Amino acid sequence: MKTIIFVHGMFQNPKSWDNWIAYFTEKGYNCIAPAWPLHEGEPAELRRNPPEDLGDLELSAILTKIESIVREQPEPPIVIGHSVGGLVVQLLVAKGIVDIGVPISSVAPNAMLAFDWGFMKNSALIANPFKGNDPFYMDLESFTASFTNTSTEDESLRAYTETATHDSRNVLRDCMGEDGKIDTELPHVPMLFIGGEADEIIPAELVKRNAEAYTDEISITDFKAFSNRAHWICGQQGWEEVAAYIADWLSQHEKLKYKVSQSSEL
Repeated sequence: MKTIIFVHGMFQNPKSWDNWIAYFTEKGYNCIAPAWPLHEGEPAELRRNPPEDLGDLELSAILTKIESIVREQPEPPIVIGHSVGGLVVQLLVAKGIVDIGVPISSVAPNAMLAFDWGFMKNSALIANPFKGNDPFYMDLESFTASFTNTSTEDESLRAYTETATHDSRNVLRDCMGEDGKIDTELPHVPMLFIGGEADEIIPAELVKRNAEAYTDEISITDFKAFSNRAHWICGQQGWEEVAAYIADWLSQHEKLKYKVSQSSEL
């Protein structure tokens, strides 16, 4: 049974993957969705009582935890990550310890930017250096504007209530610094980049440029954009279409690897 490890992004925790875990478990995968440090528990409780050291959380601590879980697996797993979780996927791919990577609406490595108003506004608000180590407290208004901008008011309220958390500004700052650097010219395992065309945080054009930055001619790097999808692409209405596309892509590449392995044995 192949394992998929799901990595959440900022302002979320494993609760955001519940539907995906059920979907891919039904397809025969062993699914694991670990929490980042200081993100364990119910989102509503984490909002009411933010962990004392939340503002000090750094990308390196997140990567260390997820990497340890990846290395515990009996064989290299598939890793699917959203937003900062997508950058974690790319960092793990660069370490050569995963079988396949799927970054969704991923923060890009190497301080890659998009000159898009939504991207610039949200990045500046979160990474604001004048806020020091104060956590970013995610409220319903900000969540609706940045995560669920293509959803109804009721859908946005439900998504916020059930899944939103506060987070550390240092995580995004680290993504834009040394900890977020990757040599994108090296060979790598297959990766599928997913973007949402209505994403106010990570524009689809940035996801596409991120994918195109991987230049090894032999390695597989695919990109797919979904229309009317916001940053809440993994939870908004129609998430099943995104999951199904990924499942089909995974199946094709698993079959391809099987054929290659069979040929090498002849």
